[in-house]
Amino acid sequence: MHRRAYLAAAATAATAAAAGCTGLLGDRHPDASVRADDPGRKTLVFGPDDDPLANLGADGAVSHGVLSLTTSIAHRDGTRLTDVALRLWTPDADTPARVALRSPVEGDSSPPPQITLSTPDDRPGQRIHVTDLDDLADETIYPLAFLVRTRGATTLALHATIGLDTGGIPDRHATLDGALRLRYPALADE
Repeated sequence: MHRRAYLAAAATAATAAAAGCTGLLGDRHPDASVRADDPGRKTLVFGPDDDPLANLGADGAVSHGVLSLTTSIAHRDGTRLTDVALRLWTPDADTPARVALRSPVEGDSSPPPQITLSTPDDRPGQRIHVTDLDDLADETIYPLAFLVRTRGATTLALHATIGLDTGGIPDRHATLDGALRLRYPALADE
């Protein structure tokens, strides 16, 4: 009799452990679609259009040779942002773009998140990594704004990697990957 109870308990524990390991590995979603309002304003949509897991919008305007780029990150109710990594670069330029953070994001009651700007070793561009989101994890992040100065480039490429806890038992983590290209012909005139 004890043998059956022991085997049932062991099978239950093994099933729970396997389910927990799957949750720890997380899901990778590299299948974002791009919705274009115009060449300088686009949205990365992660998931179906009628119920996306998250989306990242980017909109820019050129003034005096500088691109003012504003991004926003929205996600489905019941999910939490864990981190956001953006990489900005100009694929049609001989020299890299210079990127500056224009407005740090802040939550209602918590300190601002940790934001790191760096140059990736193996890829072109400037990397912006946002972590320690605290109360921003449950909200739409807006604005995360940048100033971008280029030399002769009219195309800005943006690659986004967004970490998202999707909830459930066990807690699931999703990594959303996507890229888009924005065109600003006015940069050629500056």
